[in-house]
Amino acid sequence: MYLYNTIARKKQEFVPLNNNTVHMYVCGITAYDYCHIGHARSAVVFDVLVRYLRSLGYKVKFVRNFTDIDDKIIKRAQKEGLTTEQVAEKYIQAFYEDMDKLNILRPDIEPRATEHIQEMIDLIQVLEEKGYAYRTKSGDVYFRVRKFKDYGRLSGRNIEELQAGARINPGEEKEDPLDFALWKAAKPGEPKWNSPWGEGRPGWHLECSAMSAKYLSQPFDIHGGGQDLAFPHHENERAQSEAAYEQEFVRYWVHNGFVQISAQKMSKSLGNFVTIRDILNNYLPEVLRFFLLTKHYRSPLDYSADALDEAEKALKRIYVAKELLENKLESSKWSKTKLPEEIFAELKSLEQKWQEAMDDDLNTAKALGYIFNTIRLAGRVLENKSWRKSEQTKELCQQILNILDKWGNILGLFTQESATFLKDLRDIKLRRKNIDPDQVNELVQKRQEARKAKDFALADKVREELTNMGIEVKDTPAGPVWDIV
Repeated sequence: MYLYNTIARKKQEFVPLNNNTVHMYVCGITAYDYCHIGHARSAVVFDVLVRYLRSLGYKVKFVRNFTDIDDKIIKRAQKEGLTTEQVAEKYIQAFYEDMDKLNILRPDIEPRATEHIQEMIDLIQVLEEKGYAYRTKSGDVYFRVRKFKDYGRLSGRNIEELQAGARINPGEEKEDPLDFALWKAAKPGEPKWNSPWGEGRPGWHLECSAMSAKYLSQPFDIHGGGQDLAFPHHENERAQSEAAYEQEFVRYWVHNGFVQISAQKMSKSLGNFVTIRDILNNYLPEVLRFFLLTKHYRSPLDYSADALDEAEKALKRIYVAKELLENKLESSKWSKTKLPEEIFAELKSLEQKWQEAMDDDLNTAKALGYIFNTIRLAGRVLENKSWRKSEQTKELCQQILNILDKWGNILGLFTQESATFLKDLRDIKLRRKNIDPDQVNELVQKRQEARKAKDFALADKVREELTNMGIEVKDTPAGPVWDIV
């Protein structure tokens, strides 16, 4: 398996430090608001990475943190008239609700910053002893960026270029504009903890260094997060950890690309974000998850309602195919007709290609393509009159269903009962288009009665009315069946 390592600027073969055990840390949310689709993408990407590593036989120890004290949380608490603890808890619980709907597995460990203040203080003291940290008269503690000779290597930033754009804000007592805060002196009305430098709270970058050191060995295998975290957050994490422990911090840095609207990065700071909850008012959670995997995780992903509609249609195709295969297995009449050996060879080839796509830097976009190739293979066999009743076709249908289950468990997709998903999909599309299902049933019944009375003009008129509503009616031996297109 190969992963793109940000610090190496290339794909590298993934070899865990400790045989079949993988230690992985991913930066979690700052709990001050509802999650947007960018958060969803990061969560889905690293959820699939964990699932895939485990499918390969690795034992994965997965840590994802919560930032539960931060300037943004303090401001939200003041705005809502709550404590910072209440704000953090409110949005952590909202995060769980959203992630559970998206079928995101819970990490093995989910540390919170406020529960690890002592570990952060200990880390600052180590940095201070080694000359990388200094305290100011006001009680702030900063990290000396220029003392860490390798600063900028992860993000590809040149320190002189950084210097050109850096400024010291009023009230700051930095030695250098590039230095970043390890400890912030207490301000009136803000949460605070005792420390050797007086009352205060930790800087944001510090928490992940302290918590990863506590729960994972250093170096650990994979550190993940969004592209926007590479600088300054991950760059600063790396600097303070390697300065303190004098060894490599992380072996593989993995960053997912941005979600964009009109080619502009989606973010709360830009005010152009769409929350997960906004989307799930109109689309099934699995549709959103599918959409997030339709592009390679490092590529930008353009969000739009049209893109979600296309993802919805594609996912429906998979569930319809699954239902067809499941129904086929219920047939009791099978012939001895042999299928060409090439059919099974093609299926085996598709399995191999799917694995190669996933091994090649988790290329879910390519892997999804092989899923549709597999469905088309099944369709070719079932459409062939001489093959569809073959006992080998039954065997092939079962193999394909097993493969889809295996792939689905890794991608976190199409694991529901087909009939349940298709019903839920129909219901949410009706709601989204403000169509009353009772009205549809009445029109379908009216058309059926007109056909029985041989009033074909009326039947055609009703069918046209249904078509204009986006309703497709199929006449079957068991009666008419309708769906929304």
